[in-house]
Amino acid sequence: MTTAAALPTIAVLVTPYSTASVAYGLTDLFHSAGRDWPMVVDGTTGAPALKPMTVARHAGPMQVANGATIQANAALADCPAPDVVCVPDLQVSPEEPIDARFADELAWLRRCQAHGALITAACTGAMLLAGAGLLDGEDATTHWAYCDTMQRRHPRVRVRPQRSLVVSGKGQRLVMAGGGTSWMDLGLYLIARLVSIDAATHVAKVWLIDWHHVGQQPFARVARTRQSEDAVIGRCQTWIAEHYASAAPVAALIELSQLPERSFQRRFKLATGLTPLEYVHTLRIEEAKHLLETTALPVEAIAEQVGYEDAAFFGRLFRRKVQLSAPQYRRRFGGLREALARSHGV
Repeated sequence: MTTAAALPTIAVLVTPYSTASVAYGLTDLFHSAGRDWPMVVDGTTGAPALKPMTVARHAGPMQVANGATIQANAALADCPAPDVVCVPDLQVSPEEPIDARFADELAWLRRCQAHGALITAACTGAMLLAGAGLLDGEDATTHWAYCDTMQRRHPRVRVRPQRSLVVSGKGQRLVMAGGGTSWMDLGLYLIARLVSIDAATHVAKVWLIDWHHVGQQPFARVARTRQSEDAVIGRCQTWIAEHYASAAPVAALIELSQLPERSFQRRFKLATGLTPLEYVHTLRIEEAKHLLETTALPVEAIAEQVGYEDAAFFGRLFRRKVQLSAPQYRRRFGGLREALARSHGV
């Protein structure tokens, strides 16, 4: 039997910008491994399989995002070298610079990696890994709304926005989960890797966790449609927001800009991160998603309404962008809306 001293240690790094739900949720998930399944099956509490702890710049109580308080078990300077580091989410705007305020945490992450720790992050916590330089030249993911920011600030990182879990680095010692509740995917992955697949499966059954096997793209709203500071491109964005379903929209944008086509294409891509055609597709797909969620219109009618005469082309494009077919998307998110409405008697 594994002794407590030999249990893999997992240091959950908390900051004032962490959320208690993710930090403590991960800690609870790790505590559950080996312990809870025997308890629910035969009434006997099992032996723990992991040793999680919370660490922060200073030990003791700390107020975190949303006003909750987390008790940090150890200070960074006093924390023994962990086997695993787990960085929860950060409640900061995608546009807000973060590296300067986390100098101690970034230095600690580098030391942990140098000592051979498995470095992991949930959601926006991956921004700290990127800030520490740990993701340069590696595949990575973060919350879908922050992927563009990560790629822009850290161009050497290969950001995979469609993935809800990425394992990369030498010896696969970098692990990141995407946004929201995909921290549960990260927890299950670590339990499977550090303990066993059976242990992870048991935790998933006790907690009723469903793996995000389709990735995070179905949940994403493309964030790169923010208004540009380039006045000409900004005017084009305002126009296309109302006319994305029109015929030949890119030609209309070029005419509106009064720029040569090559200059327009270059300035638009520089300002938005997308080509004009990609931008139009983005707006159309987002409107199609809304219509699939909120109406009973046939897919063909939705395709035509958002600007596609060829419903088959729309179907292929939608699946490529969203990672679900249009009917699958409607069942998942339209069904969610209906269930929520029924629960409130609407």
